[in-house]
Amino acid sequence: MISYDVAVIGGGPAGMMAAGRAAECGASVVLFEKNDTLGRKLLLTGNGRCNLTNATYDRNLFLSKFPDAAKFLYSPLAAFGVQDTLDFFASHGVPTKIEAENRAFPTSDRAESVLRSLERYMLRGGVKLLSDTEVVGIDADADTIKGVRLGNGDIVRARAYVLATGGKSHPETGSTGDGFRWLRDIGHTVIDPRPALVPVRIRERWVHSLSGASFADVRMTIVQDGKKVRHGDGKILFTHFGLSGPLTLNMSRDIDTFMKDGEVGLVIDLYPHADAGEIDERVRAYFDANKNRQIKNALDGLIPPLCIPVLLKVSGIGPDKPVHSVTKEERIALVHALKALRMTVEGLLGADQSIVTSGGIALKEVDFKHMRSRMYPNLYLVGDILDIHRPSGGYSLQLCWTTGYVAGTFAGSE
Repeated sequence: MISYDVAVIGGGPAGMMAAGRAAECGASVVLFEKNDTLGRKLLLTGNGRCNLTNATYDRNLFLSKFPDAAKFLYSPLAAFGVQDTLDFFASHGVPTKIEAENRAFPTSDRAESVLRSLERYMLRGGVKLLSDTEVVGIDADADTIKGVRLGNGDIVRARAYVLATGGKSHPETGSTGDGFRWLRDIGHTVIDPRPALVPVRIRERWVHSLSGASFADVRMTIVQDGKKVRHGDGKILFTHFGLSGPLTLNMSRDIDTFMKDGEVGLVIDLYPHADAGEIDERVRAYFDANKNRQIKNALDGLIPPLCIPVLLKVSGIGPDKPVHSVTKEERIALVHALKALRMTVEGLLGADQSIVTSGGIALKEVDFKHMRSRMYPNLYLVGDILDIHRPSGGYSLQLCWTTGYVAGTFAGSE
């Protein structure tokens, strides 16, 4: 039987931050990771570039992105917030840059830079890294965690334990929901995880033909039973199966919720900052300048070339029709398509394609000042194990850095 001050289960971003910080506070620390390498999911973030936080420095504004969890997060974010994250990585050899929508990336554009900095942080503190080592259970007695059981039969004891096993997104990286099962076994309430921040499958085949087309600023409205029930603005990406991009991902939770009550439609406004009259004026200006051309060659500059055939088809206009022959009704149909492109949701992609999952341990059962269980004071809970829904754009990783740092601080020093 082996003993440490702190045992961390899970070698993702939250677990690595917690382990490094606990060691920095003077604790003897061991980190268990069932994969043969650390940070597999971290390497996928930001399409391999690692969107490591969102540079929204105003804490209230940052927390406005977490309407269900904001009241729980004030304390941990006060202890380790956005600026602290940027300062931490800068001091550990990872300078950052800020891009659109305040997304922060390493200047290297490589998630591996972030992973290596965390590995160095842990090694400098003397963390014992045990990869390819599976934890199969947690032993609890009354209100205390007594140890963790390894796949080889060993039992490891510690003064404090940090559970950083993640949610259930991208299970191929090791996030298979083990921590949820262990928490239930020892009496915690766990909200069943569901895919979140996930692309959407669309029924209409013409949508699939737009694969690769993106729009930086559109409005997406969710429609059910003829009523507009939710909307949001942002960037979308058409794919071979439907829709992705930040706006789609951020609205996928609402789409999933409404799908439980029946069929869900989406209406895309490609020009949300102009009304139909203004768009009609733009279309007529293009028509006047290109009246003798075929309409398929007369809209470049108003509509991305990849989208022209589809929008003409949706509007009922033959692509070879001369502009001067387009009727008023057809022109209005085209304007309507630009302002209200309608499609039907077929479903969401699964957990293997979701960036994160919603669900996890009920927040009321967590002491957020210390990031520990209210039932087991020597058990700390971090990262995706928590039932916190958040948007894309660096918010998920900020939660990992924040909760991991706070948990590491208290687990390592108390």
